[in-house]
Amino acid sequence: MNDGRDLELVLDSGTPLLVIETTDEARLLDLLKALALSRSASAYRPLFHWSITDGLQRLDLELEAQRHNAEPEDVLRHIRAVDKPGIYALLDFHPFLSEAINVRLLKDIALAAPDAKLTVLLIGHRFEIPQELATFSARFALRLPGPEDRRAIVERCVEEYANESGRKVSVDPAALDLLVQNLGGLTHADTERLARNAIRDDGAVTTSDLPAVMKAKYQLLNRGGVLSFEYDTARLSDLAGLRNLKLWLQQRASAFGANRPDGLDPPKGILLLGVQGCGKSLAAKATAGAFGVPLLRLDFGALYNKYHGETERNLRESLRTAEVLSPCVLWLDEVEKGLATGNDDSGTARRVLGGLLTWMAERRAPVFLVATANDVGELPPELIRKGRFDEIFFVDLPPPPSRAEILTLHMRKRGLAPERMHLAELVAATDGFSGAEIEQGIVAALYAAHALGQEPDHGHLAAELRKTRPLSVIMAERVAALRSWALGRTVAAE
Repeated sequence: MNDGRDLELVLDSGTPLLVIETTDEARLLDLLKALALSRSASAYRPLFHWSITDGLQRLDLELEAQRHNAEPEDVLRHIRAVDKPGIYALLDFHPFLSEAINVRLLKDIALAAPDAKLTVLLIGHRFEIPQELATFSARFALRLPGPEDRRAIVERCVEEYANESGRKVSVDPAALDLLVQNLGGLTHADTERLARNAIRDDGAVTTSDLPAVMKAKYQLLNRGGVLSFEYDTARLSDLAGLRNLKLWLQQRASAFGANRPDGLDPPKGILLLGVQGCGKSLAAKATAGAFGVPLLRLDFGALYNKYHGETERNLRESLRTAEVLSPCVLWLDEVEKGLATGNDDSGTARRVLGGLLTWMAERRAPVFLVATANDVGELPPELIRKGRFDEIFFVDLPPPPSRAEILTLHMRKRGLAPERMHLAELVAATDGFSGAEIEQGIVAALYAAHALGQEPDHGHLAAELRKTRPLSVIMAERVAALRSWALGRTVAAE
């Protein structure tokens, strides 16, 4: 089956109102025109399309637009008065469904449609159909191009560019396969536009085209603004310590995505619990780097909406976008803040949790979930039961070897020579510090040396670290309770 045949069957079914949500308007109109012209004389029905800018116009014949039928109410009265068969495609009609007169006119048309052999197509990017019209309507969706369709589009764009430029396009076969894969989930028009941009950028198809394609694809799909595309991921080598976590990720990196060996289940995700500032966010970014895929961050603050049902819809659309952008890593930062239930949220958090759990259980696309949390007490039990995640890691305060790595990493990052410092003393001075607190101690030492007009040295670092009161001291009871809870319940990331 294909879009043309499916659309023909729906048009012949006798349904008076057909709702089509699409941004690929040009392709849909081409399909309708091709269908109309291919029909036999006995089954032929005239095809019209309407827009508020041009009015009503015959699409299967070259005729002038009827501008006197440009207003929504006027065109509906015209269609209602016609006693001949016809197909009417109304473009971007969704803003006018809030007016009672238009709803009533559409209902009148629908009631008379079986006798008149009329079909009205409501075409736009999104439609909320009034209840009065629900029983008279059906929905139709254009298929997104499959792998073979996408490959044909890319190859056509390559040929077009070669003909226009007069030179051969260099095509890396492996890059072509990845480009075809990464263009999945887009309409025909968007697929063609992104493919054409990738080729025209350098007159070739190479792996260097892929990051720009993924960024453009994200911008097309994430119209709600709830997901953010994290352009700068990290490498596992950027993580100090966390040896168990890094080994776990390395063992599964080759089993994620399209190259998974037979017999291996795809990795699903991890939950990172731990003390604030100990590297959970960096670990999420390093996961995407280790797997070699984009990183998406779901902002629960942007997810919630005051209108009933909008929050749940935002979640569904965000998860659907992540699936379309797969293979990818989806990062749920501070997940407990988005799923904590209370007495004043009208059950929204509970419904969001239910939607998330259903998606986690049923998803088939290669989306690796990384959830990070600081407060285990706020996490719903349903989320952390066995099987939701592949593993639950606890990111603790760094031990001495990891603190030495962190100190060395941040000193070198800022042009300091670790070998000129008394590293053992600094490691002892940072007992109970998180990675973020160690970094800020180094930053503070640089400011102090600059203010004195001196070169930063060991003395500046030691002095600033002595002044710092880490979270493990300020909130000692809470940190101790968190570490006690994690003991025996989680896997140590270190």
